[in-house]
Amino acid sequence: MEILNVRENGIYVDATVGLGGHASEIVSKIGAGGVFVGVDRDDSALQHSRELLGNSGAHLCKGNFSEIKGILADLNIREADGFLFDLGVSMLQLKEYSRGFSFSSPERLDMRMDASQRLTAWEVVNRYQEKDLQRILREYGEEPFGRKIAKAIVAQRKKTSFDTCIELADFIAGIYGKRGKMHPATRTFQALRIEVNKELDELKQGLSAALSVLKPGGRMAVISYHSLEDRIVKNFIRDNGRAGLLRILTKKPVVPSYDEVRKNPSSRSAKLRGAERV
Repeated sequence: MEILNVRENGIYVDATVGLGGHASEIVSKIGAGGVFVGVDRDDSALQHSRELLGNSGAHLCKGNFSEIKGILADLNIREADGFLFDLGVSMLQLKEYSRGFSFSSPERLDMRMDASQRLTAWEVVNRYQEKDLQRILREYGEEPFGRKIAKAIVAQRKKTSFDTCIELADFIAGIYGKRGKMHPATRTFQALRIEVNKELDELKQGLSAALSVLKPGGRMAVISYHSLEDRIVKNFIRDNGRAGLLRILTKKPVVPSYDEVRKNPSSRSAKLRGAERV
């Protein structure tokens, strides 16, 4: 909230409205004269936000980051005072085993944030060529055993398909042979999720869309959860700072305190960056 500098009667966009936690705080600060737009590609998340925000007058819209400018245009909004992006998978998506995001899920590999789209993690794991699996594991998972995992998946799926999350997670754990603090399938599942939802491409388009409608003095705040996301955000803010379009508000990313991580372990990898439109 400090980085966004939420003002009464302002226009604010939460590009990842999720369960509405950030949204409710912003709505309480902008007052009756303000405008709030919440965007999410997940129908279930939007329903949660509708229930939480009730009769606040908030505009809740389904869409990807790449569609933000069009969504705002449909609402006759041409400039905004602030944008918030809280990236990655939500706890709601992880806890709903039917969504196919969790290592422990006995449900079918899915990982779609938008359940209406066609591509699923099942398709990626069971249909992609070995070279393409290697690529996404390397680029999106930064998985050091990417080549070995891709090769093993392709060999195994000739015998039987990988249908559930837990089947794939256990198979990858067997390739590693031992477990450290992080589950052996963490990087693979991250890579699959990013591929299915085109998260990095969408993030780049979303940041550009936000900048194009941000008022002078308006602010953007972005919370990322892994190095690929954070690198894109860092470079975007840096490059537009050098171009004279943004003023950097966070020379180093803001990270959760020790106490916050104890209370909310899922925040441990979060990095918050902010910038102001010049």
